[in-house]
Amino acid sequence: MTNNMLDRLTVRSGERTVGELAVDRSGAMQFTYAPAWLEDPEAPPVSVRLPKQQDPFGERNAKPFFDGLLPEEWQREAAARALGISSGNPFRLLKALGGDAAGALTFWPDGAAGHPEDTDTDASAEAVGDAELAQLFDRMAERPMLAGEGRRYSLAGAQSKLPVVLDGEGRVALARAGQATTHIIKPEPTRFAGLAANEAFCLALAAAVGLETANAEWLSVEGRPYLLVRRYDRVIENGETMRLHQEDFAQGLGVMSAKKYATDGGPVFRDCFALTRSAATDPEREVLKFIDAALFNLIIGNADAHAKNFSLLRRADGETVLAPLYDLIATAAWPALSARMAMKYGRASMLEDISIGSFERFAADTGIAFDSVRERGLGLASRVIRSIEGGMVTPGLEDPHGRRLIDLIIDRAGRVALKLQS
Repeated sequence: MTNNMLDRLTVRSGERTVGELAVDRSGAMQFTYAPAWLEDPEAPPVSVRLPKQQDPFGERNAKPFFDGLLPEEWQREAAARALGISSGNPFRLLKALGGDAAGALTFWPDGAAGHPEDTDTDASAEAVGDAELAQLFDRMAERPMLAGEGRRYSLAGAQSKLPVVLDGEGRVALARAGQATTHIIKPEPTRFAGLAANEAFCLALAAAVGLETANAEWLSVEGRPYLLVRRYDRVIENGETMRLHQEDFAQGLGVMSAKKYATDGGPVFRDCFALTRSAATDPEREVLKFIDAALFNLIIGNADAHAKNFSLLRRADGETVLAPLYDLIATAAWPALSARMAMKYGRASMLEDISIGSFERFAADTGIAFDSVRERGLGLASRVIRSIEGGMVTPGLEDPHGRRLIDLIIDRAGRVALKLQS
């Protein structure tokens, strides 16, 4: 490990040391693998962009991955304010928040409370009653991830969310220090009424038509809707919760979160399909899954399907696959939001502008024959319509927003099918 650094964090996966994340006096990050991790042929690299090697990785290569584990936009700003540190200092943010993040890695300063070696395995998670859970939503608005309250949680994204566990009676509980969280709570923001029900429906619809998705449940407490999402990067083995390694496509492509949108110079479909091919254990299978995901987002009108909303997951069996889909939201349900898709299909970013030529160019980006892409798209659109018309419903869709959402998706599915046939 390096000796001229200002501060250091031990990077762990379970009980094992993966390496060291350090920062110098100028604030530049450096990551170095631990010798034992390098010597183990079964130990994976932490990122496609950070292959196992003895030499340290400097700021340019290390920052996109490690910064990409942190909250974004107003969530990051508010968490930094609560902690009394700069939002532009990812190392200090990870030092404060990195006890439980997306994927398998955790970050530990020397002497940190809750270090895996010091965790009280007999301690119970703190169950949260209904009234306290509603109050927790308000605290999250001021202190994202409960920053500054002795918790060390981190999740990427700009939407308010909190990692939790469920106790033995299925109640939401705050994890004890060092404990792997198993679920994520996403309170519904007041400015997007119906968002939790929208996402729950879109996830359930994707699962109904054969796509692999995160499992989510629409719930309400004290009249406040929220989504409870089961973490796909956690598995139970011999009664213990194990963290699985993952990285989102922005991290895998070495792109900072601020450039996650293609319009900001971020990844496009061609980049994402190339990453899937190079990283997946079974590339052809995972490419087909990603094609389905891209077409499903077009059908439901999810204009926010950017590079951080797709991930690679290393399963417990060692295979690297496309992670179950998450953050599936029909943003088209809110006319005030941009209708431009986060990544273009060919040269078109809106459904109205898509032609058969758009799908042909999209097929070229996937590396799959156009006839195969068209067949998958037509089949997907048909299954979406059949599932909805067959009476598929999810909790929370009882209001007019739910009816409009269903009508919108049926309409878009029909239009996508027509464009694929023209």
